[in-house]
Amino acid sequence: MTDDAQSIRCVIMRGGTSRAVFIREEDLPADAHERERAILAIFGSPDRRQIDGIAGADPLTSKLAIISGPRTDDPRAAGTALTYTFGQVEIERPEIDWHSLCGNISSAVGVYAIQEGLIEATDPVTRLRLFNTNLGRPLTIETPTHNGRPVERGDYTVPGVPGTGARILVDFAETAGGATGNLLPTGNPVDVLEVPGVGAIEVSLVDIGNGHVFIRAADMGLTGTETAAEIDANQPLRDRLEAIRGVAAHRMGMISAPERSRIESPATPLLGMISPPQAYRDDQLGLVVAAEEVDLVSRLMFMQQMHKTYAGTSTVCTGVAAKIPGTIVNQLARGGNRLEIRIGHPAGVIETETILTEASGHYSVQRATLGRTARRIMEGQVYLPEREPA
Repeated sequence: MTDDAQSIRCVIMRGGTSRAVFIREEDLPADAHERERAILAIFGSPDRRQIDGIAGADPLTSKLAIISGPRTDDPRAAGTALTYTFGQVEIERPEIDWHSLCGNISSAVGVYAIQEGLIEATDPVTRLRLFNTNLGRPLTIETPTHNGRPVERGDYTVPGVPGTGARILVDFAETAGGATGNLLPTGNPVDVLEVPGVGAIEVSLVDIGNGHVFIRAADMGLTGTETAAEIDANQPLRDRLEAIRGVAAHRMGMISAPERSRIESPATPLLGMISPPQAYRDDQLGLVVAAEEVDLVSRLMFMQQMHKTYAGTSTVCTGVAAKIPGTIVNQLARGGNRLEIRIGHPAGVIETETILTEASGHYSVQRATLGRTARRIMEGQVYLPEREPA
């Protein structure tokens, strides 16, 4: 290694069913263009194998978390201890999507912050309120700790993650309306979209954690229990789903035109295909998930592919949508007054706790939680490729 080789300190963390590179903001180049160039080099993008970087050639492992101290120049960040920016690094294009937020990776921020000495642990649970720049909203993360260190061992299971761990709780309640300004961006529980190649289709547009568009799986000729392999192999279906997502994103004010969805906002809104409770076989272990174990079944499109598990922000958004009368999720979900909503996804079942209040038809989110596990995988210096002399 040459003496002048450029390197950046980083930590690789698993959060839930995703993995990310964590970097301190001060360790990245200050110039925006140079910063993006460095990040793409770290990940090995653009290249479908990301062979010359440290990412995993999958949208769930091509993720970035940039951490810095508390922000003092933004009143929305008042009362927060840290600042957190999430980046979804494109694999085959030299681009980074800064518009979305990953709930899985968010769950690892508390562990990282304690291990890095950025915050002081307060046993038995360390509560971190941080400011997320992607949505311009605070998040609250509760991390189990013992003797001032994050607890890793526990009996909490996350479908799609081997083994068990200590339960970390992320509350997204304050992110409602972060992407569009309103929990229901159009004010309606159901909208009808005219989509080229699809026709008229009913959707529910909901914004918490990230912007989402929910449709009935049956309206696409699906049972709702399809595997990622089945969906991803059906390119005409994927094209129709992306067309729906594009029209929805435009209706929500997130992009300039429906046909620019892949360019301007490839990650959000996420698209959920909802179906009633039913039995199916999970993709991970081949075990049967019984209809009685879930309140609804969903399949999620993320970065133009079907999510192999279920996104963290989608978990809380689906749970909130299930509690709003009239939404497609509410129509198809099992009724009842339980705090928890159980979502059947390709790898099993995930739960979220949801509390809403209503006044004059306006809904406020008081609680929208995601339970995850997280751990530090490695730390070190990542070296950037040498550049041609100027």
